[in-house]
Amino acid sequence: MARAFVFPGQGSQDVGMGKALAEAFPSAKAVFDEVDDALGQKLSAIIWEGPKETLTLTENAQPALMAVSMAVMRVLEKEKGFSLADKVKFVAGHSLGEYSALAAAGAFSLADAARLLKLRGQAMQKAVPVGVGAMAALLGVGAEAAEKVAAEAAQGDVCQVANDNDPTQIVLSGHKTAIDRVAEIGKKYGVRRAVPLPVSAPFHCALMQPAADAMAEALAQVTVNKPVVPVVANVLAAPISDPDEIRKRLVEQVTGTVRWRECVAAMAADGVTEFYEIGAGKVLAGLVKRTAASASAVSIGAPADIDAALAALNA
Repeated sequence: MARAFVFPGQGSQDVGMGKALAEAFPSAKAVFDEVDDALGQKLSAIIWEGPKETLTLTENAQPALMAVSMAVMRVLEKEKGFSLADKVKFVAGHSLGEYSALAAAGAFSLADAARLLKLRGQAMQKAVPVGVGAMAALLGVGAEAAEKVAAEAAQGDVCQVANDNDPTQIVLSGHKTAIDRVAEIGKKYGVRRAVPLPVSAPFHCALMQPAADAMAEALAQVTVNKPVVPVVANVLAAPISDPDEIRKRLVEQVTGTVRWRECVAAMAADGVTEFYEIGAGKVLAGLVKRTAASASAVSIGAPADIDAALAALNA
């Protein structure tokens, strides 16, 4: 029996997330204070008070979600005596969640993770003018059908698989003109529904190259330690631990596919039977259950969740 900790990505944010943790545990409050100091802004006020539009801005949502995940980790480790290195086989995160996973495993300091994600959000937003790019979720089909839809919809534009989330949910990203063609083309490939996503930029596609360049520059200047447990990289769907490779894969991740379904399947194939989603929301727990049906998936984001999970975690 083995367990993995997984960390949520953009879309899981909600105003008020992490507030109960900060009020209940000094170590959680300290995480939000550290992130505020690292960024030179009162991000915690935006997280807890909103407005939602401000929290949802990519440059705020990314460090905010990491802060909530790390607040949960600090409580588990500092106040509940939990040891990631002793009790967890792998960590992984969905897109920005890979930074949370790396910070949890000691590869990044909390301050560096916050600054990197702020920059990542700004760079992704800046890479493509508003209105030029778009994303859409294809429901009811897997990666193979989605690749065909993307290839046919491109017609000279960028259109590619951004997220392979679970066996029946794929997200495409690229030029808005191409994404607008997806719903009609998808019908002949069995797409049940194509849902336009409320995002401000086309993440995880070739249009993000300027953001990848910015992250390469930033990551070259940051200390990356060997994580205490391997991180299953989005772009490889395989575990890595070497600091130079971590840098390389994080740069590739900006324009590459988040191979989440394959990441979960790889961990399950390597003996993981328990997945714990650390931080805001319950999105990843749902994706895990649809990919690895025999595994358990538990979300830990509030004080009550920590108490409920502790006995199993320390087993």
